[in-house]
Amino acid sequence: MMSDAVDLTNRDSFRHWTPVTVRYSDQDPLQHVNNVAYAAYFEAARTMFLGGLLHPDEKAGIDFILARVVIDYVKEMFYPNTVDVGTRVVKLGTKSITTGYGCFLGEECVATSESVNVFFSPVDRKTILIPASVRASLEADPLQEHSTGGYVRNH
Repeated sequence: MMSDAVDLTNRDSFRHWTPVTVRYSDQDPLQHVNNVAYAAYFEAARTMFLGGLLHPDEKAGIDFILARVVIDYVKEMFYPNTVDVGTRVVKLGTKSITTGYGCFLGEECVATSESVNVFFSPVDRKTILIPASVRASLEADPLQEHSTGGYVRNH
């Protein structure tokens, strides 16, 4: 079982990375990156990480729904920039996966996030158990360091 005590501010906690370009429109009147822009950066990373777990040929009829998002803002950031968002599994439930994120500008963490996604049947419109093969893969490699899958949609 995975531990809840993961330091999301440490780059070494991650192996799965998503580069994200900070857009001009991400700024607010204070000329720093607005809080909602970070939510989009974490969404991009979450999509790339989770989208590679369920290949439609192997896991037809299974998807994820977002149940919870928490963001901690560590340091102010400005346009223009490119950030690297690290993603990893923090915890597995019966039907859910908790993922942790670190948003880094170079070596410095500027924000962290944690989200809970629930496995879901779009056909039945109900939550489902984590498929055994997906659970085994995530337990064996919570950093998805050895993942060969890319982003794929199930519908």
